[in-house]
Amino acid sequence: MGKVINIQPVTRIEGHAKVAITLDDAGNVSDTKVHVQALRGFEKFCEGRPVEEMPRIVCHICGICPWAHHLASSKAADACYGVTPPPAAVKLRRLMQSVAYVSDKILHFYFLAAPDFVIGPDADYSVRNVVGIVQAAPEIAKQVVKMRQMGAMMLEHFAGRAIHPTFSLPGGVSKPMTEKERDEMLPQAKELLEFAKFSINFAKENVFPKYLDAIKSIGVIKVGYMGTVRDDGALDFYDGKLRLMRPDGTYDDFAYDQYVDYIGEWVEPWSYQKFPYAKKWGKLNLDLDNPTGVYRTNCLARINVADKMETPLAQAELEEFRSAFGRPAHYTLLYHYARLIELVQAAETAVMLLNDPEITSTDIRVPITPRAARGIGCVEAPRGTLIHDYTCDDNGLITNVNLIVGTTHNNAAINLSVNQAAKEFIKAGKYDQGILNKVEMAIRAYDP
Repeated sequence: MGKVINIQPVTRIEGHAKVAITLDDAGNVSDTKVHVQALRGFEKFCEGRPVEEMPRIVCHICGICPWAHHLASSKAADACYGVTPPPAAVKLRRLMQSVAYVSDKILHFYFLAAPDFVIGPDADYSVRNVVGIVQAAPEIAKQVVKMRQMGAMMLEHFAGRAIHPTFSLPGGVSKPMTEKERDEMLPQAKELLEFAKFSINFAKENVFPKYLDAIKSIGVIKVGYMGTVRDDGALDFYDGKLRLMRPDGTYDDFAYDQYVDYIGEWVEPWSYQKFPYAKKWGKLNLDLDNPTGVYRTNCLARINVADKMETPLAQAELEEFRSAFGRPAHYTLLYHYARLIELVQAAETAVMLLNDPEITSTDIRVPITPRAARGIGCVEAPRGTLIHDYTCDDNGLITNVNLIVGTTHNNAAINLSVNQAAKEFIKAGKYDQGILNKVEMAIRAYDP
């Protein structure tokens, strides 16, 4: 008789999930599913709320990336009111997003992913954790904590809150930046950039070369990718057009408000999480040998779809990455490498914005008037493309909401990657803690 191996809970991810690995009579893997059992319900209970409240409500969807929801919602609200925020307001939004990005990526690489690489994927789970990292590399751990705190304090001191922010509003932002605030933040942003440079160099020297075999074997799938690019093809975290790339590297570009023409949403009875898919590639098919309609988002997807990075240091890193792995790069564990390239760009962007004289302008918001409309806002959240789609009535009250968050885009791909990892390592009913951790590593790469 076959059996089911349950990995519950999946550890070192920013959420809750379990994995069910089904073995056949010979003890080989016949199927693997990632079960997401948390129901959020934001799309329904936001109905009836005023549009201007949405940026304050939806940032509670995620305590790890509240700024992404805050800004995507603000852009959707801008569209509902038919307004364009002043340039200084957009730059302040971008600055807050960049600082939040830096903190988020430091958290994932050092606290959630690093135990698999610094301690080792087969190490006992009692030491394969953040405590083990502190013991193995105490000086680096101190710097990680310092940088995380610095990023949080930059957000809190300027915007009022690091988590669940209220800073961005329809039509702009709630306060301008003073010269004193800029003078305080600029050296901090430069320190974050130095740590970003250290982090990617440390990983290139001590992590990625050591685990090339794991990179080439864990969670490997060949699917499509989606991310945001500017008109010149550069990766942009805040605004641009969506690019949906096929596995062979060809792609389609489209505006945010055309997303329903390109992306469908499927539901399976064994998960509360939706399964977005590329409509024009055929029906969603999670057959590991012949998947169709599946694309990925998040950092690896973004650097695959982009022609170039926005900033010079990140561009140099991208060129080195592509010389080694090509475009598009399909190895799932390369998400960790791509995440560090984005860390560099986010830190560079923060320094660039703080050096921009216009960021201290006091012209930070335009008037808004309720109207019946539909507004779609999109940003690149750390975990992937984030779409907020609102419809409101004449009084500016929400009548319909659709959200597609970064991890949701990756739902199908995560299931494929976990299925591949399980089939790669579990044979004839033999498995151990290290093998099951390799299955979890396929999930952690996506930082879901």
